[in-house]
Parts: sequence; structure tokens; C-alpha cells
Amino acid sequence: MKSVRVKGIKLYPLFAVLGALFIIIFGLVTARNQNLCWYLLGVFVWLCIFGCYKGCLKMLPAFIIFGGAFAAIAYASAGGDLPAAISMLNRFGALFLGVAASMSVEAVRMTRALSQIHTPRAITLGMLISMSFVPMLRGEVRRVREAMKTRGAGSVLNPKIFYRAFLVPFVMRLVNISDTLALSVETRGFTLGGSPYTVYKKQYPAVLDVLFILGIVAGAVLVVVL
Repeated sequence: MKSVRVKGIKLYPLFAVLGALFIIIFGLVTARNQNLCWYLLGVFVWLCIFGCYKGCLKMLPAFIIFGGAFAAIAYASAGGDLPAAISMLNRFGALFLGVAASMSVEAVRMTRALSQIHTPRAITLGMLISMSFVPMLRGEVRRVREAMKTRGAGSVLNPKIFYRAFLVPFVMRLVNISDTLALSVETRGFTLGGSPYTVYKKQYPAVLDVLFILGIVAGAVLVVVL
């Protein structure tokens, strides 16, 4: 197996997605296991070691807020049952760790990996657009807010200001982006048919990728055995 690492550790996209799915499914299935919390803590450290620390740090505040809130609700609704609260924390922890692992995958690298295994072009193109949409959406929201501040439009909490100064420009920008995206896809030769194509900078799994998956699976086995 060939490595294409350039800077730091970059997981093979398909392995990263498989690891994320395994973490989520295993966490939801074994949420009532008291040892699962230690497994999730180990997965958190494991992801940070393998270069997913940015995604883990981004998801940590969301886990603390939403996981803590739902754990408190489960604790109160179960009449002070601590295992119920822990199982709820386990579910949210598995979900957010899976999302953190998938966030480490770059859209371009995922597209190349899917193209290498001859995934249907409709799926490949849909994956590329969906993975690029959230960062693009966040950037457009920031630009519209900056434009509002520059023009002194006022607070976005005001319904009239929100509609005229934020929502309308934001929707118009999304429409323009969708037109530009469609034209860009067409000019770059993306087709949904069976036209032949080549992959630039092919992606290959490396030894570290296999070690990443084995570590996640080995931890899960320990949780079940112990």
C-alpha cells in the first residue's frame, strides 16, 4: 500500500468514514454499557493522535452543551437514575466523535477515493457538493453579516431587518452560487453517464490507516469482553 502523506497525518477518506460509522453505530448499540464512556474517551484521544484534533475540539462544546442538557433531562425523567444519564451521554459522545472523524476528510480527497473504486458519478458528485456545502454556507452567512455591519443595518434579531437585510441577500447569494456551481461542474467535465475519466493524485491506504481502524475495533472488543 502506498502513502500519499504530505503534511501531518491524513487518514484515507474511506477508512475515516468507515471508522466514523463504526463509532456511531457501536456507541448507539452499547450505550447502556458502563465501560463505553472509557472507550469514547480513548477514541477521542485516538482521533487526536491521528490528526482529527480540530474536528474533536470543534465538536467538544456542542457535546458539552447538548449532551449535558439531554443527560440532565434523562436523569430527571428517570427519577434520578444515573445510568440513564450516562447512557444518554454515551449516545451523544458516539455521535459527535463520529462527526469529528468525518470532518477530517477533505471533499476533494473523498471524491478521488470514490472515483478510484468506480463509484457511480451521481454519488461522487453528490458527495462532493454536500461536503463542500456546509463550509460554503458558513462563509456566506459571515459575508452577509459583515455587509450588514458595514451598512449599519441594525440588529439581525429585528424581524424586518432580518428579512430585508439578511434573508433576502443570503437567498440571492445562494441562487447565484448554485448557478455558478452548475456551470463549474459542466465546464470541468463532470457527467452522470459512463464516460471514461482519470483520477489526479490517487488516494491509497497506508499502514497508519489500518492501525487507525484496528485501534477503534480493538477498543470496541475490549468494551464487549470486559
